[in-house]
Amino acid sequence: MDKKITLIDVAKDAGVSRATASLVLRNSKLVADATRERVQASMKKLGYVYNRTAASLRAHRSQSIGLVVTDITNPFFAELAVSIESQLDEAGYALMLSNTLDQTEKQDRLLQAMNGRQVDGLLFCPAEGTTSETIDRLRIWNLPVVLITREVIGANYDYAGPDNRRGALMAGRHLIERGHRRIAFLGGTDRASARKERLNGLQEALGEADIEWQAEWAVFSPVSRKGGYSAVQQIIDLPNPPTAALCYNDVVAFGAMLGLQSRGLQPGQDFGLVGFDDIEDAALVRPALTTVAIKPKDIGETAINLLLDRIEHPDKPYLSKVQTPELIVRETSNAQ
Repeated sequence: MDKKITLIDVAKDAGVSRATASLVLRNSKLVADATRERVQASMKKLGYVYNRTAASLRAHRSQSIGLVVTDITNPFFAELAVSIESQLDEAGYALMLSNTLDQTEKQDRLLQAMNGRQVDGLLFCPAEGTTSETIDRLRIWNLPVVLITREVIGANYDYAGPDNRRGALMAGRHLIERGHRRIAFLGGTDRASARKERLNGLQEALGEADIEWQAEWAVFSPVSRKGGYSAVQQIIDLPNPPTAALCYNDVVAFGAMLGLQSRGLQPGQDFGLVGFDDIEDAALVRPALTTVAIKPKDIGETAINLLLDRIEHPDKPYLSKVQTPELIVRETSNAQ
């Protein structure tokens, strides 16, 4: 008896994952044109026939994906959520969005709610202080998960996010090339994995230039305009203050710009400033903000593809997809 051709056979012939072949069947725009054409050619060559009965059995899934972020008021997460919702809609999934306010207790309640509503998978930016026990609990619930932008020490998972260290290294080198020798790091808390990675990148750049790092150059603050406003004033009040700063994100940088201006200092002239994220407003503020671009749309697309593949192949090895950032030089780093 002739072997029945399955979607897995098509995927192997086309050199793609089963999840990608499934997206082609659903006419998803997540798939590149060249990949779509290759999958369609394999379907035709192998004589693949779409099994609607099997598809209806698979429809017992909720066809919904959960997205848990820390602060939806942060423009980066707003851009990420809009991009993910649009891409999931193309793939035939509904999005359920939750906001933890970076509180682990609230996060636990929201994760339980997501599981109770039987989402097919979870895109998850963990709150500061999240432990591996949270990831283990999701695994006990058989809930496929991909972490976004933040990692959890001691846990195994799929991950999509930026190369924070490399982005900060580029920013630090840029400020050093502008003549700065005393460069601060503003914003974030000591529990944030992204902050540690970005601070490490800045310290590496200073080390390359034989500049000794001073602990007083690092200021913790909420990742908000108010936090950046206070942090930069703390820095410029030092006896021998830094002449530039790398900020945890663009929102902190916007606050730092206001803080400098309140003291009669002009960003980009009297003090060098670099943000992180490259949200839309970074190019619109005046002076325009030099920043490290980490492209939320690309991170969202990578995370979705990882999650859909995890849903189809729950036992496959975990993957980490780290995006290379880009330094966008504008006006605020022209000082010195």
